[in-house]
Amino acid sequence: MIVKTLKEYFGYDSFRPLQEEIINSIFKGQDNLVIMPTGGGKSICYQLPAIVLPGFTLVISPLIALMKDQVDGLVANGISAAYINSSQEGKEHQEIYQKLIAKELKLLYVAPESLSFLVTVISQVEISLIAIDEAHCISAWGHDFRPAYTQLGYLRNKFTKTPIIALTATADKATRQDICDQLNIPHAIQHLASFDRPNLRLEVRPGNKRIEQILNFLIDKPNDSGIIYCLSRKTTEQLAEKLQSQGYKAEAYHAGIEHQKRTQVQDQFINDTLQIVCATIAFGMGIDKSNVRWVIHYNLPKNIEGYYQEIGRAGRDSLPSYTLLFHSYADVIQLQKFANMSGNKEVQLAKLDRMKQYADSLSCRRKILLSYFGELIQEDCGNCDVCTDPPSIIDGTIIAQKVLSCVARVNEEEPIGIIIDILRGAQNAVILDKGYQSLKTYGIARDIPWRDWQQYIIQLINQGYIEIAFHLNNKLKLTELSKKVLFNSEKVKLANLAEFDKVKELAIEELKTPKKDTLFERLRELRLNLAREAGIPAYQIFNDATLREIEQLKPTTDEEFIQINGVGKLKMQNYGTKFIKEVIRFSEQKTNKPKRAHKNKGNSYKKTFELYKNGLSIEEIAIERQLATSTIYTHIQKLYEEGEDIDLHTLISKDDLIAVRKAKNTLNSPDALRPYFDHFDQAMEYNTIRIALTIINDEVNQE
Repeated sequence: MIVKTLKEYFGYDSFRPLQEEIINSIFKGQDNLVIMPTGGGKSICYQLPAIVLPGFTLVISPLIALMKDQVDGLVANGISAAYINSSQEGKEHQEIYQKLIAKELKLLYVAPESLSFLVTVISQVEISLIAIDEAHCISAWGHDFRPAYTQLGYLRNKFTKTPIIALTATADKATRQDICDQLNIPHAIQHLASFDRPNLRLEVRPGNKRIEQILNFLIDKPNDSGIIYCLSRKTTEQLAEKLQSQGYKAEAYHAGIEHQKRTQVQDQFINDTLQIVCATIAFGMGIDKSNVRWVIHYNLPKNIEGYYQEIGRAGRDSLPSYTLLFHSYADVIQLQKFANMSGNKEVQLAKLDRMKQYADSLSCRRKILLSYFGELIQEDCGNCDVCTDPPSIIDGTIIAQKVLSCVARVNEEEPIGIIIDILRGAQNAVILDKGYQSLKTYGIARDIPWRDWQQYIIQLINQGYIEIAFHLNNKLKLTELSKKVLFNSEKVKLANLAEFDKVKELAIEELKTPKKDTLFERLRELRLNLAREAGIPAYQIFNDATLREIEQLKPTTDEEFIQINGVGKLKMQNYGTKFIKEVIRFSEQKTNKPKRAHKNKGNSYKKTFELYKNGLSIEEIAIERQLATSTIYTHIQKLYEEGEDIDLHTLISKDDLIAVRKAKNTLNSPDALRPYFDHFDQAMEYNTIRIALTIINDEVNQE
């Protein structure tokens, strides 16, 4: 039943990991804590039960924009939902109250600050489920603590029989326990989904020439949506202006901008009329935009939780997406100052240290991120900068000895900057006042640039040869490993920094490269026009992953179109005909053979069959007929179903047939092709899967 509901309202043929388990737990009346990365499908865990359960579901959500986005998406799927917040007039509130009492709503979203005003109303109706989204906000140990969330613990006492589900994208062990304690759900079943987002490319670079590097990064992404996170408001504005001057549609977003302008920027970004948002971390939690293709961090984030949640806003549709992080020692110092002003300084400094270690790492970055959340993987990911372009290693023993000797000679009383000044023979006031010009290590490495020294020392810190005493004004301290280098001739390996200076020449003219005329681009244009007519974000019609599947499968009938992942009953009714027509129009134009699809279909199949009987392969037939290979596969499939003499075994390898047979048993024989496609990590083509299933089903029918 719930799988049917999933397809009808959300357009998916199967659940993602943990979703079905969580939903069944809710149906049993159990409390749940769900830790699932951004894009992992948290919302369906409470939205689907809300449809099936008899009463309504109360959803606690922290941001107005997040509520509106979620409600718009639900309504687009044919689900009755509403939200209440301070942006509405009292009349609107009364209308929603009336719908609630009349049992016309299945989901009601509300901010924690507004909850106390609703208690009287919601006490009059049946609450089947309470969902607390962004639950990390309740914990002072988390990365986005919000005092208003601390009042939510009374919900368990007031609604004793109503199951509570708390959900967040990132939370370490201490934060998870604190969430359960604060919400009075100590026995909640904890579901910890895999944090692995293999579609995200992870890359970290030193923060020199950042703007030039960003422009270079964007050359082959002229039309893709992205977010650039900055540490300061001023930087967001300066960066947005620079991008605008280079022809990009970019705007700044931060808490200092007046509310109407912020709302305008967010709406433009959601509706695909604004390509880039340069923002502080005030931007993003309310964004459910599935087609963000990249996220850049202009500065080092303050902790891994926040970083992982922010990069998770890219590629929510599971298509390949990119993340780029810049970092510098200046970022670390600034973030240390922020941490020192916080209420839990020690925790924030420790988390910043972990973030810095990630940025400085010379090993697989995905391993570091996943291990932080308690998930261990054996193999390197193959999709981060360290895996795909491992740094060349140099013998850094002499460099290390110079640094460690200098730290020792100043009695471990100076931070990185002073150590570098000594090594390079600087003559500033600090050096001269303290008499450091008389040290043996003074000026012994003038040939190495200041920035390179900074990077070498960070590597030494990351490898454990030096420690930063954050509580002592960032003084460098020697470790047990230091002694082995200074006195036992232990070798030290460092990354060769020469490669970090290779910045490609910027070719601005490439930014003007016109869009390729592909079916995907045409579908995207159609989607945008339909979204503007409906006044909703384009991705709420279909996300990019659905458009890619339409591009690959080229459905030309209602029966084929409804099988596409992401196409539900209501969306099929509203948009199916328009997208099918675009598929047919594109195919006809590309073949330069305008034809009446239905009347000439028989003749077209006949021509394909004649070429097949003459011994031509699928690829050869496609070339001969100037049609797509997928179209020829469709012809062959239809001809076989109509009883023509076609040996499907010649179109598929024995190994592929065996693999699909095993997958069919593993997946419990799904009707759609997408579950198989995902099962094979998108490595096996749809046409191969379709042919294999036809053979397998025929074998079953003949038994």
